[in-house]
Amino acid sequence: MTDLVIRALTEDDAHLFTTLHDPTAPLLGHDRFGHPYALRTAGGEYRPDWSWVALRDGVVVARAAWWAGPDDTRPLSLDRLDFAPGEAAAATELLRTAPLSAEYVLLLPPGWREQPAVRAAAEARTAVARAAGLRPMVERFRYAWTPECGLPADPGRLVFRPEPDDEVILEVLRQVERGSLDAHARRAATEGGIEQAAREELEFFHWCPSPREWWRLAYTPGGEPVGLHVPARNHTSPVVGFIGVVPGQRGHGYAYDLLVDCTRHLASVGADRIVAETDQHNTPMAAAFAKAGYPITQERAYFDR
Repeated sequence: MTDLVIRALTEDDAHLFTTLHDPTAPLLGHDRFGHPYALRTAGGEYRPDWSWVALRDGVVVARAAWWAGPDDTRPLSLDRLDFAPGEAAAATELLRTAPLSAEYVLLLPPGWREQPAVRAAAEARTAVARAAGLRPMVERFRYAWTPECGLPADPGRLVFRPEPDDEVILEVLRQVERGSLDAHARRAATEGGIEQAAREELEFFHWCPSPREWWRLAYTPGGEPVGLHVPARNHTSPVVGFIGVVPGQRGHGYAYDLLVDCTRHLASVGADRIVAETDQHNTPMAAAFAKAGYPITQERAYFDR
C-alpha cells in the first residue's frame, strides 16, 4: 500500500472531510443523529486545524474531528472518528499523529448492542481508539425532554433558592462529590481529591453560556441543605447541567425533586427541548430521569487516556 499523508485541513480544503467512503458512518456518531460536519465559518461547530484526515494517493481513508466551545483554546472532545473499509490502521496512525488530546465520545443509538451492524461499527472504532492509547471510561444514557413528555409535577418536599456566592456553591459541591457515582467526578477526585472534583464542576457551570442566577440550592422545609441543581444552556441546547445531593440526604429520592425543579425552571424560560445525561451505572439518577418522563435518545461511550 502507498504511504499515508496525515494532516490537518484548511479553510480551503475542508470539503475533503466529507469525501470519505465509510459505509458505517451513518450508523452511529454525529451522522446518525443528524449533525453533519461543517466549519464554524459555515455555521457549524468545527475548526479546520482540529479536523484531520489520512490520505492515500490523495483519497481520504480516515478522518477525525475534535470539538470545543467557541471560546475554548483546546479541544474538549474527539467528536468524529471514521475510516474506509480495511483502513483501521490508518485511523490509528491518524490519532497517534495529530497533536490533539481529548476524550473520545462515541454516539450510539439506544440498544445498540442488539443491532449487529451498529455493534460491529462501534467495536471497530473501539479497537482503533484502544490501539491509539485510549481506554473505555464510562457509558452514559442521553435524554431529551420535550413538552410532549409532560411537565413533571413538583413533589413539594423541598425549598429552592438561588445562591450568588460561588464559595457557598463550592462547599456544597465538596459534599456532593463525596461518594459520587459519576465517573468523571470520580476520576477528578482520584487525580486531585475532592477539591479538584468540586472545582471542575464549578468551572463547567461557568463555561455554560447561561445566566448564573439560574443555579439553585435545595433545602428541606426546616432549612437543612439537600443539594444543588443547575439549569443551564450549553452552546447548542438547554441542559440539565448538574444534579447533586449531599451525602446526609441520600436515600430519600431527592434527586428526582431536584430534576423536576430543574426541568420546570428551564421550561418556564422557554425551553422546548432539554438534554441531559447520566452514567449507566448510576441507577438512582437513571430512575429519576425515567420517573420525570425523560426518554433515552442516545447512548454514549466515553474513552480517555
